[in-house]
Amino acid sequence: MPDCTFYTTAIDYTNAAPHIGHAYEKVLTDVLTRFERLRARPVFFLTGVDQHGQKVQQSAEKEGLSPQEFADRCTVQFIELWKKLGIHYDGWAATTHPIHKRVVQKILQRLHDEGQLYKQAHRGFYSVRQEQFLTDKERNEAGEFGPEWGQVVELEEENWYFKLSKHRDWLLNHIDTHDRFVIPAFRKSELRNAVEKLSGDLCISRPKSRLNWGIELPFDTEYVTYVWFDALINYISFAGYFSEGGENLPRFESLWPAAAHVIGKDILIPAHGIYWTIMLHGMGFPDLQIPSFLVHGWWNIGGAKISKSLGNTVDPNVLVERYGAAALRYYLMADIVTGKDSDFSEERLRGRYNDELANNVGNLLNRTLNMSARYKGSVLRNIAVDHELLHSLAVTEFPQAVAAYFAAMGDYQVDAALRAVIGLARFCNQVIESIAPWKLAKDTAQSDLLDAVLYHLAESIRVVAILLEPVLPDAARGIFRQLQINSEPQLADAVWGVLLDGHILGAPTPLFPRLEAPAEVG
Repeated sequence: MPDCTFYTTAIDYTNAAPHIGHAYEKVLTDVLTRFERLRARPVFFLTGVDQHGQKVQQSAEKEGLSPQEFADRCTVQFIELWKKLGIHYDGWAATTHPIHKRVVQKILQRLHDEGQLYKQAHRGFYSVRQEQFLTDKERNEAGEFGPEWGQVVELEEENWYFKLSKHRDWLLNHIDTHDRFVIPAFRKSELRNAVEKLSGDLCISRPKSRLNWGIELPFDTEYVTYVWFDALINYISFAGYFSEGGENLPRFESLWPAAAHVIGKDILIPAHGIYWTIMLHGMGFPDLQIPSFLVHGWWNIGGAKISKSLGNTVDPNVLVERYGAAALRYYLMADIVTGKDSDFSEERLRGRYNDELANNVGNLLNRTLNMSARYKGSVLRNIAVDHELLHSLAVTEFPQAVAAYFAAMGDYQVDAALRAVIGLARFCNQVIESIAPWKLAKDTAQSDLLDAVLYHLAESIRVVAILLEPVLPDAARGIFRQLQINSEPQLADAVWGVLLDGHILGAPTPLFPRLEAPAEVG
């Protein structure tokens, strides 16, 4: 078993600008990674950019740039957005890097030497957009190649092929015998259906006569590697596979297999679920070394997929500037069930933030600190009292929320984890309304009960901060500062009774200012 939890995301194609789907995928993986760090477990998060391919070459030619210049310019957009969103990755994969090129060529040479590649002439229809040859299975009911394939041209050329079909039965068996190979489970059925139909092999080259922007085949210099065969290898090339030392790469055995490749549902079939899995098997990886796929859904608008062609794209840069990174991170994690689709809505972004964070978590923090300062000089007293509502908070609501959070995060359901956290904060606010500490403060005989109420509230908001940390790291640390807790949030501290008797709380500072709709320009 690896020493370290390893998460990767699909690397972003540099021929397109970042959109909300890219942001969601990276925030989700960042949250899962932060959760592991919060558990004090070693973790490695790899992401990056796919810079090769025909579309990059064509786009660069249109702008009078070299493909590398064009790819580098596009890459900056992704790097800057990840900084804005607080994405903390451990490894960065750029498929034009010499390390990656060397690993790809070593793998190709080995497959060639083992007789797993062969050269053959082929005549067929080629999708320029998807950079692949099509078969009659891709035709629609009218017998045509649909608009999803973009420009389709008829080509006749000789290429190199990987013996994909010989691994079909192995992959079917692997799908059937590994429950967490694809998450969520219903995506596994889709993959299995696609594998059952698998018959042909994979063309893994493109002649330099029409494409020279790629990694040259080591055994036939008239060809470059097909972009999908090249790009998928990033998951191991930047994880230390075939490392020769001195490259600042991790030790491959400490990471592999990946706990999850985090990918969108549109690239599970065929690229990751079929091509990549069979590539690994063909390279000699045993079943225990085949990674799992965490497959997320799409963000839609009005039920329609967000896409540039439909003119309904959502720019995450604009949203960060308008509402801040915390609001966008929270919305993306709270408003979609991992694996399913969701409709994007700025109104819901504002509404969830204002209701769940500003009015609920922020209000709980401010009320707790203000009442503690006003009634007890900000000094907490951990006094045992017999009160049904406080007992319910400490013994029932608190442990249930923590347990639900752990279970949800372990199943990659961040939205459910957040519901548990927000539910705990709501219960605390209900405790305030029911017990009314401002009334207790007027009766000296209720002094111990008032102390107990304030302690229960402070302990609860402390743990709320810990559980929110993977999604809202800055806000979590802000809560800790206001509680005057000098340590870093750790999940080991998500237990009752950590704040000591006599602990002094700080002054409140609003952490979640309400969001307003942008003013219309007319």
